[in-house]
Amino acid sequence: MLPDLDLRLVRYFTVVAEQLNFARAAEELRVAQPSLSRQIQRLENTLGVRLLERTTQGSRLTAAGAAFLPKAQQLLHGAQQAILTALAAAPSRTITIGYVDDLVITPAVRNLRHRCPDAHVRTRHLGSQDASTLLERQVDVLVTRMPLPIPAEDLEVTVLYSEARVLLVPASHRLAGKEAVTAGDIAAEPLVGCTGMGLEWTTFWRLEPRSDSEPAPVGPTLAETYEDKLEAIADGTAIAIVPAGDRRYTLRPDLVTVALDGIEPCQIVVVTRTADTNPLVTEFVRSAKDFLVGHITSVTAPPA
Repeated sequence: MLPDLDLRLVRYFTVVAEQLNFARAAEELRVAQPSLSRQIQRLENTLGVRLLERTTQGSRLTAAGAAFLPKAQQLLHGAQQAILTALAAAPSRTITIGYVDDLVITPAVRNLRHRCPDAHVRTRHLGSQDASTLLERQVDVLVTRMPLPIPAEDLEVTVLYSEARVLLVPASHRLAGKEAVTAGDIAAEPLVGCTGMGLEWTTFWRLEPRSDSEPAPVGPTLAETYEDKLEAIADGTAIAIVPAGDRRYTLRPDLVTVALDGIEPCQIVVVTRTADTNPLVTEFVRSAKDFLVGHITSVTAPPA
């Protein structure tokens, strides 16, 4: 039996094959280079053949890779056409609403269904790194946090509310229990590295650029999932800056947050495609503005 192919891995391969350079391909795909190398190796293991060879000048296709590339490009094109065909055949009163991580959109979705009872409203939970699903038309609307890990061209961004950023540390950390700290207090602390996010997103959550113009130190763990991030923090190898409203860490009694003074908040937004003519998109934005607008979270800790 032939192996099942992960289209995401196939797309990664085609970009590397076109660039013949892992660093440039990782930049285009907005993933970390070590993660990209692992994904290519996964694809090679699935196929049972070597597709790429690294050289001092970059990379080159093996005979198997050169033979696979045009078929891979056809496969991706066919998959895209299949998606567009399905979307074109879907009822006009259909919308898929994406939302990331810990964000709750139930009040807005409920309101949209109440106001448009004949509409087919679907929801899809995503990770922050999956924002490209909006560009790929897998979702029609995306509720997420800024900065976006994807290019913002041809997108409309509506700010719903602001939310403070806080420091997440082990309960045994020297700063645990502090009322608040500043960026200078944590300048020497290594931060958890994350894969699959763009430069703007990464610098925002690492508090860059810094006053000393140096990059923030990064811990030894490169987290591919939120759970990996929590584990690295609990292990004491790194800390992280996280949204104050994201309470998923509370499932870990060995982690605590500390308020950050003088740090601008992040923003929760609803993102749509500029040229989208689906009337339900406009209606959901209206529902989101009415029912998802929270209060602006203070950037300093409350009095003890």
